[in-house]
Amino acid sequence: MNFTRWSARLPGTQRRAAARTEDAPTALPSEGSVPAARAERLSDAALLPVVDELPVREVLDRIPALVALVQGPDHRLAYVNDAYVAAFGVRPAGEPARVALPELAEIGLLPLLDQVLRSSKPRTVKSRKAPGGRSYTFTCTPVEVSATPEGGGVLIFAADVTDHAEAAERLRASERRQRETAVTLQRSLLPQELEEPDDLRVAATYHPGGTEAAVGGDWYDVITLGGGRTALVIGDVMGRGVRAAAVMGQLRTAVRAYARLDLPPHEVLQLLDGLAMEIDANQIATCAYAVHDPNEGRLVYASAGHLPILVRDESGTVLRADEPTGPPLGTGGWMHASGSIPLGPGSTAVLYTDGLVERRDADLDEGIASLERALAGATGTPQVVCDRLVRSAGVTADHDDDVAVLVLQHPARTGPDSELFRNAALELLGGVEAAPRARAFASGVLTSWRFPTDLHDLGVLAASELVANSLQHGTPPMRLRLRRTDRRLIVEVTDGDDHLPRRRRAEPADESGRGIAIVATIASNWGSRRTPGGGKAVWCEFALPRTT
Repeated sequence: MNFTRWSARLPGTQRRAAARTEDAPTALPSEGSVPAARAERLSDAALLPVVDELPVREVLDRIPALVALVQGPDHRLAYVNDAYVAAFGVRPAGEPARVALPELAEIGLLPLLDQVLRSSKPRTVKSRKAPGGRSYTFTCTPVEVSATPEGGGVLIFAADVTDHAEAAERLRASERRQRETAVTLQRSLLPQELEEPDDLRVAATYHPGGTEAAVGGDWYDVITLGGGRTALVIGDVMGRGVRAAAVMGQLRTAVRAYARLDLPPHEVLQLLDGLAMEIDANQIATCAYAVHDPNEGRLVYASAGHLPILVRDESGTVLRADEPTGPPLGTGGWMHASGSIPLGPGSTAVLYTDGLVERRDADLDEGIASLERALAGATGTPQVVCDRLVRSAGVTADHDDDVAVLVLQHPARTGPDSELFRNAALELLGGVEAAPRARAFASGVLTSWRFPTDLHDLGVLAASELVANSLQHGTPPMRLRLRRTDRRLIVEVTDGDDHLPRRRRAEPADESGRGIAIVATIASNWGSRRTPGGGKAVWCEFALPRTT
């Protein structure tokens, strides 16, 4: 085989050949126009042999990279260098590549040889693992082999990149472990089981970002506040990885602690904003905090830079809770405000993070509008609605951002089920005569609800003590409310004074101070909160016996 004929086609050879003159030697410049050192270098270069006179085969044999030459449509083997033989053994010349070079067939390189021969353009495939475990980057270059009747051939050049491939694999493995750690941390910090309010049906889902994206800090929560009220939370910590998940865990724990204070939503966010700055001044987060009160039929909420809550009413109309919205948590210097949106029986509300609606190639408002349309047609249980919204948004396993969705429904109960959810209220007018009137009212209501005698008596006693406490320490207007669900009896008294009662130890000689202590002893749970516009509500709960 005449390697000189095709050596001119090797990469770089044409550039070096073009640098030479045509045939005649070029005279060196005069000593006055070229520095002496440069003239000496040019004189040395003139003594070097030209490229065409180099023994090309000897050069290829000494190259540490693997080199092979095939020719013709069957890619018959014409040459392999010593490095190739050392890597894969002696190869029979003249045989087709599928026989002579089985290692190339195994890694799928033979179709590439056809493409190179057909297109006369070089092709490269990166980091292919060959038999024996080494990794190579293959470059296939078309060459002319005009000395043979078969004509064109392909020069195969394989550079050993095993070290690079192994380093890249170690890096990928490290990234996978870090992501798995972050996902595990993230999921462990999310609620393992959602609390189940009496009046709401809830479902939630969390989808971490795809394998190429580190997990973020999305979270959600459902918190039963007592007295039939429920807090709902959705949030998103900016950033990715373990740090974002850790900050998320701290914020979620803080929200649950602040929620137990039973504060208005905007006050909870105000406290959370200050805490976020203490955790990390460079870390910000968005959050929406909402409270549902079945007596009011509304969702009272506050938003710190989070996306608007969507509510579909019983008729299928979707409402968007746009205002008020403050800046994200951790920015400081802002007074948050609460708003409200109707959430009556038959309504469904959706809280979500930006991964559900934000796309790089579309406007955010378009994503929210698309979610509104999907919610308008989504029916069924909260989990079914949740899954349908995720599918409609095109969230897949390789989605590039975290997605958290929280769906809640206020069921419209009819038939026998509606008998398990009842309300009764009495305005407390007058002076001391309001107490016996409240006891008679509570006794009559609990009797009509067919409670057992012991629960009836406990309910009447709790109502009497709460009313007496309100008459002594509160101001008008006053109201006694009784509410039953399928799980508990709730007794609540409201008045116009915003001083919250506290449980204290009464001395033997004291004539008062035992009312709240009695209520706390006989009830399953009790609490108090300030009401919008001034005043307070004091409530207690009794668990109903389970029916068999």
